[in-house]
Amino acid sequence: MSSDSHFDSDADLRRYEALLEMADLMVHHRSLPELFVEMAERLRKVAAAEFANFSLHDSTRNVMRLYLWEGKDLVPSFLEVPVAESPAGWAWQNQQPLVVPDVESDHRFPAALDVLREKGLRSYCWLPLTTAQKRLGALGLGSSRANAFGEKDLRLLPRVAELVAIAVEGALTREALQQEKERLQMLLEVNTTLITNRDLQKLLSTISEFMHRMIPHDYASVAIYNEAAHSLSLYPLDSPLTTGLAGVDTTLPVKETPAGHALLERETKIFSREDLSGIQSSYVNQMLKKGIQSLCCIPLITRKGELGTLNLGSVQENAFDIHDIGLLQQVAAQVALALDNARAYREIAELTDKLAKEKLYLEDEIRSELNFEEIVGESAPLKRVLGQARTVAPSNATVLVLGDTGTGKELIARAIHRMSVRKDGSFIKLNCAAIPTGLLESELFGHEKGAFTGAISQKVGRLELADKGTLFLDEVGDIPLELQPKLLRVLQDQEFERLGSTRTIKVNIRLVAATNRDLAKSVAEREFRSDLYYRLNVFPIRMPSLRDRRTDIPLLVRYFVQKFARRMNKPIDTIPTETMRALVSWEWPGNVRELENFIERSVILSEGSVLRVPLAELTPIFDGVSGDGTLEGLERQHIIRVLRETGGVIAGSRGAAVRLGLKRTTLRSRILKLGISRQEYE
Repeated sequence: MSSDSHFDSDADLRRYEALLEMADLMVHHRSLPELFVEMAERLRKVAAAEFANFSLHDSTRNVMRLYLWEGKDLVPSFLEVPVAESPAGWAWQNQQPLVVPDVESDHRFPAALDVLREKGLRSYCWLPLTTAQKRLGALGLGSSRANAFGEKDLRLLPRVAELVAIAVEGALTREALQQEKERLQMLLEVNTTLITNRDLQKLLSTISEFMHRMIPHDYASVAIYNEAAHSLSLYPLDSPLTTGLAGVDTTLPVKETPAGHALLERETKIFSREDLSGIQSSYVNQMLKKGIQSLCCIPLITRKGELGTLNLGSVQENAFDIHDIGLLQQVAAQVALALDNARAYREIAELTDKLAKEKLYLEDEIRSELNFEEIVGESAPLKRVLGQARTVAPSNATVLVLGDTGTGKELIARAIHRMSVRKDGSFIKLNCAAIPTGLLESELFGHEKGAFTGAISQKVGRLELADKGTLFLDEVGDIPLELQPKLLRVLQDQEFERLGSTRTIKVNIRLVAATNRDLAKSVAEREFRSDLYYRLNVFPIRMPSLRDRRTDIPLLVRYFVQKFARRMNKPIDTIPTETMRALVSWEWPGNVRELENFIERSVILSEGSVLRVPLAELTPIFDGVSGDGTLEGLERQHIIRVLRETGGVIAGSRGAAVRLGLKRTTLRSRILKLGISRQEYE
């Protein structure tokens, strides 16, 4: 429109109607490109514009980014012009309209005006797009006629620019809010996904997937920091230039990588191609050969320290702007936590596995070196016995444990049960010599109410209690002859009847028997049934006497001293050499049980940290002659020896009274008179 053109009131009315339509655009939600198209259509009604562009200022690069409109179409453009070289930049910077009446005679901004000439434009006008909040850019209008924009236009067009600016600001605000919403949703998704991944490879795959969705890039990797080696291990993420550039095993010194610079300075670093060229590294040289023009490295840091970096590269210059960096930093914070959790989980798993292996090792060591819990010793005779126990334990065979009193027959029986398939079942013990003959049958088989005088209720016998477990019959050689057939039936048929009952009870038991008697001799003397003997003697194990395993005595002494000192809260930590020598040389007719009782007595007598042993009690006995040589001493030692051999049993056909040729009451009187305590013979 020329400066001397005159419009009638109808033309002015149409222009103001167009202004109202533009104002109406501000209240509708449109994307920025759509807004530009609709505004360009309305601008034709307001001014004689055949060409329009919208220039928005990019503060990160200080350039004017152009959106072009020609005819009916908005032409997408990535054209960016420095502010100083652009007429739109001049209008934005000076906040004044810039009018070029004739591009042929104007020599300012030659590059921009050459573009206008190529499009056949003669005159052009640029108006700043500014709101109360922000300078946004500039609006450009062009015409194929010279002097198309007169005074009347310049009075109206600034108002048009104000409306356009408000509409653009609204569109930009909506876009920013939408982007922020999408970013927050993505960050939430990142957090939810990363926090559930504990495997490093799966975690890297997840990070790679999110990086593709968030920011355009051509190269991506995660560098894990090894503080001890002061190096970075590069783990490639799925991206076009990653293949052939970084492998899983790529490890580089921290100072030879761009990531190392970001890590050491604990801040995000943006590297241009020029910056990368200044880093002396074969790996960086490979990146440059691949065409990387810009690289962004974000440190991964938690409260525990530096974990590594997240790295993105692009073949575009200045590929990462301030908005990308802000988003990457938030993602990096979550990646750092996820990597820290994955590392902690891996360490816990490794420690758990190590502890499990150590537990198995220690359990095996206890069984092999400490010999079945309380069975202490390393002598060849003891190891032979333990080997036999290991061999027979997995089977259901009946075991007969032979040996002198106090040698640990019950401990071997318990060990066999513990190593068998019945270990979860009961281990039921019955000492056949400690129970009167009349009650032994009831204890073994049980009885019904009223089966005999005094049977006021039903009683479950040891056989039933041992069902699906192990029954240990100690001193089995003392079972009366009349009970032996019943026991034989249980071993053969696994069934019996309670006393006073005709109902047959089925059981599933494993029998381990023990005796200090010579059962073969008892069979020859018809004091023990041969068929029961052969049924018991399936797998005999003979326990060695302590005098046959003297090398184990020091180990046993230390074990018992620690056991009783701990129980009595006494700080005993020293055993004199002469004391240990005396203990090793003693015959120990009561075997391990006698040694245990003797050490307990010694701990009681000890004061301070040194073990005090009553060595006078260890005077050797030769051919029945006591150390003091008196008749009373001889008698006392002889009674103690017999009581030890019978396990403290006084009455009965196998008791000490019968062996000494005395009445039970007479023997008890002699024991009281001579002051023999139970500890001396048990």
